Amino acid sequence: MLQYEELRLRLLGYREKLNELREALGLEAMREEIARREAECARDGFWDDPKESQVVLQRISKLKGKCESYEKLAGQFEDALTMIELANEEEDEGLYEECLGGVDTFSAALDAMTLSTLLSGEYDANSAILAFHAGAGGTEAQDWNEMLVRMYTRWSERHGFKCSLVDFLDGEEAGLKSAVLTIEGENAYGYLKSENGVHRLVRCSPFDSSGRRHTSFASLEVMPEIDDNVAVDINPDDIKMDVYRASGAGGQKVNKTSSAVRLTHIPTGIVTSCQVERSQHQNREVALRMLKSKLLEIKEREHLDKIDDIKGVQMEIAWGSQIRSYVFMPYQLAKDHRTNYENGNIPAVMDGDLDGFINAYLKMQANANA
Repeated sequence: MLQYEELRLRLLGYREKLNELREALGLEAMREEIARREAECARDGFWDDPKESQVVLQRISKLKGKCESYEKLAGQFEDALTMIELANEEEDEGLYEECLGGVDTFSAALDAMTLSTLLSGEYDANSAILAFHAGAGGTEAQDWNEMLVRMYTRWSERHGFKCSLVDFLDGEEAGLKSAVLTIEGENAYGYLKSENGVHRLVRCSPFDSSGRRHTSFASLEVMPEIDDNVAVDINPDDIKMDVYRASGAGGQKVNKTSSAVRLTHIPTGIVTSCQVERSQHQNREVALRMLKSKLLEIKEREHLDKIDDIKGVQMEIAWGSQIRSYVFMPYQLAKDHRTNYENGNIPAVMDGDLDGFINAYLKMQANANA
């Protein structure tokens, strides 16, 4: 039947891309490394150094995950092809929609995995730390800031990442003046680094009794979460620590003591804080990890030789510096000003449908580096 033959040819057209993905991933090299590292685990004395053995096990798990993902994708291709051929042989038109769905699902999965190969930066595989700051616009900007926090929380849930709010400062009337999220999962930073910058909102403000249209701004800083295996040389004397009581609804135990911690890196003026953990020690550890991540991210971005060269300078959170605009009125459109990618479904975007923006940015970067 013609419709099945056309669908079969469309699917076969993806075979070359599937093979190219196999080469890009280095599948055979990964399998060889897995075998080598598993043999290493079996040798005497491997468990004598728990920290090093944990690194090896994590590496094996990561490689196996990539191999399994590719094998699952290849299996989807074969299953879709088999179903199309069987339906064609039986001339069963009732199976066409199911066959079409199988091809579309495979195509989307192939595109997603192909994009993941573009994440080749040193810290792209790491978890991410997101810092939100309300800008020009008062209460309206603080409400917009909270909306952005929700948007990226929904995005992380869509991708199966663990998302935690580690610090926040409530707005005076509504919303959030600032907030910090950690998003844990492989390649979280690689994807979310494209979101770093100022985000602009245009809408009729619910805080304006006249219903006038307002423009508000909020900034998002995206940093890779740095683990203990990465050395960041910070002089303890350069860190000032302040403690205070946690704000907001955090449970009685959180609010009774001054367990929240704010760290200031004196040479740069960079500040990090954490208030959601139960103890002052835990909050300090999280704040210190964020400080290291922020210093290292700026150092890498500016190609600086040492931490001392870093300055805590931030782009103005106002008109002219935005990377993306979200227009709610008089029409609905979210547009990225770097890639010109657009999405007119504002409710979906605010509910975490950001993959189109992220993928467009990754492709633009790949083409620029080609």
